[in-house]
Amino acid sequence: MIELINVILFDFFKNLGNFMPNFFGGLLILIVGLLIGGIVKRLIVTLVTFSKIDLLFHRTKLIKKEEVNIWTEVLSEILKWMLIIVFLVPALEVWGLSRATTVVNQILFYLPNVVVAVVIAFVGILASNLTADLVRHSVKTMGSTASNSLAVFTRGTIVFFTVLVVLNQLGVAQDLIRILFTGIVVMLS
Repeated sequence: MIELINVILFDFFKNLGNFMPNFFGGLLILIVGLLIGGIVKRLIVTLVTFSKIDLLFHRTKLIKKEEVNIWTEVLSEILKWMLIIVFLVPALEVWGLSRATTVVNQILFYLPNVVVAVVIAFVGILASNLTADLVRHSVKTMGSTASNSLAVFTRGTIVFFTVLVVLNQLGVAQDLIRILFTGIVVMLS
């Protein structure tokens, strides 16, 4: 009986001793990924602040300074986690978790769609603000009092189509979005 317990304990500590280098190696890879991800995030935020892109958008009145900071924060956070996931894949391989690696790889291959969707949303918001201001000022010069209403309608329409494009990019209910988009185009024509 005691021999059986000794054999079980010996096998347990032997397997634990064999696994520990892999565990610490994977942990080291993950920590390096966390550090690099944090550095890249701070670098992007610092680059945007240093280049004063937020002030450029604020001066042109295309978008508010706070909104530029929000978009910068979102994009830098996505890129940070993309780098962390890139380093998570080899850490999971070192730990011998091949099924988890498959799932993480699928997430990693989906993240570029998220980055493109964020860029599309940013450009859509810029276009909606620019077009709304253009409509507001052009209708005011004609002497109409409905300039704000038309500007809000224009902004809402562009934001709506931007949301459709973003959802399509993310692969969310693509058939439904295509049907909705086609219906709107047919209705307008």
